[in-house]
Amino acid sequence: LFTSGGTDFFIVYYCCLYISLILKVNLYSILTYKMGVDDVDNINAVLYKPLDIRLESRPIPQPKPEEVQLRIQKVGICGSDVHYWQTGAIGDFIVKAPMVLGHEASAVVSAVGSDVTSLKIGDRVAIEPGVPCRRCDHCKQGRYNLCPGMQFCATPPYDGNLARYYCHPADFCYKLPDNVSMEEGALLEPLSVAVHACNRAGVRLGHNVLICGAGPIGLVNLLTAKAMGARSVIITDIDEDRLNTALKIGADKALNISGKTVNEVVKAVHDLVEDIDVTIECSGAESAINLGIYCTKSGGVLQLVGLGSAIVQLPIVNATVREVDIRGTFRYVNCYPKALAMVASGKVNVKSLITHRFSLGQTLEAFETAHSKGVGLLKL
Repeated sequence: LFTSGGTDFFIVYYCCLYISLILKVNLYSILTYKMGVDDVDNINAVLYKPLDIRLESRPIPQPKPEEVQLRIQKVGICGSDVHYWQTGAIGDFIVKAPMVLGHEASAVVSAVGSDVTSLKIGDRVAIEPGVPCRRCDHCKQGRYNLCPGMQFCATPPYDGNLARYYCHPADFCYKLPDNVSMEEGALLEPLSVAVHACNRAGVRLGHNVLICGAGPIGLVNLLTAKAMGARSVIITDIDEDRLNTALKIGADKALNISGKTVNEVVKAVHDLVEDIDVTIECSGAESAINLGIYCTKSGGVLQLVGLGSAIVQLPIVNATVREVDIRGTFRYVNCYPKALAMVASGKVNVKSLITHRFSLGQTLEAFETAHSKGVGLLKL
């Protein structure tokens, strides 16, 4: 096709363009179909078993009527991706068949399904990676993150979007304004985790907030709590580099708790701020959960975000008699629009969290780097 040259080439090209506009099919897919490029170009990062990631070609998927086809631009690597790579499972979610990794993504719309009216080819979008059933009681009550039929990217048995092409329901793709980059679009996913956590905790103007853990999720919770009006945010960790980053992006105080007992840390926190309205626990460590209970004022909220051991021991009597509410959180719900508005308005700067960048061909190196937890590593 491409070697025909001259007028013949342009006739074929514009015929294909006309067909693509009528049928809403990706022009690239039409032009490359007979050449077999669709089987070569759509590289996917596939997890076969623990420590076995393979880059393999798959046919370019075509969108269903309610879907858009996406040319993936940026994908963040989450701790859950690394955990699946290392162990092949997270709790009851077990990788039993080859699964494409990745769920923090931004993309360009490359084709639209026949029923899609909200997006067009060329639109830049952020992808909310979980698609609920839309019919169960949780969905109807607006808490679709709890939907038992949720199909979430890179959660077995569903493929993720660490690939060149991917199809997704159009109503879970959010158009990016011109002043929001593709990298920022991908980071709306972890930012939405923080928006949901702060919403669940009831963070509001004038609150004093303690955040346990200065990893990527702890830092986006710091940014979100500040954007929601928190008066003072204290953050704890055992990594001095991460604490310094937290101070640079807005933490009022940062405490290195390495080698300290829970009682010593409680005293250090209360020496800084006596009344902690909300504690957001982002590490999953049992000691940090206990710290959160002891530090939070009576009538306050301990918001659990980090996931660690399935069973932990807690000072439950202390929490009960002081009416410290202990609240869980799972992913996010109706948070992408707010997260996008926070970034687009300049209220939140997530770009400072990115420390490493890799190409799709460097997937294994990226996962090894993420697992290494090296000095200065935050988001890649």
